[in-house]
Amino acid sequence: MPPLSLRPWGKVLTAAVFALAGLIFFTSFNTAKGTNIRTDTSLLKLSDLIQERSRKNGALENSNGTLRDQIESLADRGDGRSPEEDARLKALEDEAATRPLRGKAITVTLNDAPPDATAKLPGYPDPQPNDLVIHQQDLQAVVNALWQGGATGIKVMDQRLISTSAVRCVGNTLILQGRVYSPPYRITAVGDTDRLKNSLAASHDIQNYMLYVNAYGLGWQVKDQGRVTLPGYKGAVDLHYAQPVE
Repeated sequence: MPPLSLRPWGKVLTAAVFALAGLIFFTSFNTAKGTNIRTDTSLLKLSDLIQERSRKNGALENSNGTLRDQIESLADRGDGRSPEEDARLKALEDEAATRPLRGKAITVTLNDAPPDATAKLPGYPDPQPNDLVIHQQDLQAVVNALWQGGATGIKVMDQRLISTSAVRCVGNTLILQGRVYSPPYRITAVGDTDRLKNSLAASHDIQNYMLYVNAYGLGWQVKDQGRVTLPGYKGAVDLHYAQPVE
């Protein structure tokens, strides 16, 4: 065919290309809404949302604890309970960890190793990234050993543990009772300090952790705190569970 017969199709293709480019520009503008979608710092990151929710949960927890104290103070004025009933109620509150607890304590601190750490002992391979961070099982091992050592109360970071507390980690962050924490992690336990230390030393899980402490420099410190006061648990105590759909 003569070359001139291709010109109409060329015009159509050119118009189609410009139309497609215009659609792409319009879609990009509509998505960004006038912002730089690559560098605009006003766009919230997921980590920012998590930290904000953690702060809100902490404020709500403190507010809940204050209201609970006010309710208990008003109830004590004229509740009609006998001294024996009051004593039994306080004993139950102590067991539930909703009241402050004072006594001799130790604090265990766990921390990540330096990101550029190398093997400190001969015969050990170079560490992988997972070898240099604190994992959920490490925190659980310390908490379990302290309970087994007769701890009468435990605080992880600034929160008191209760029977339904779950120590969970996502990546290298701790999620505890709706709040998020980063290392170093501090676990404080009240009880017979010698017995607590012996229980830590006897734990097979902690002995395994100590291999990484010595080989790669993971953080580990056990320190006597003297007499301390653990705060009472201030969060909600209602249990939530699944129900069948009728």
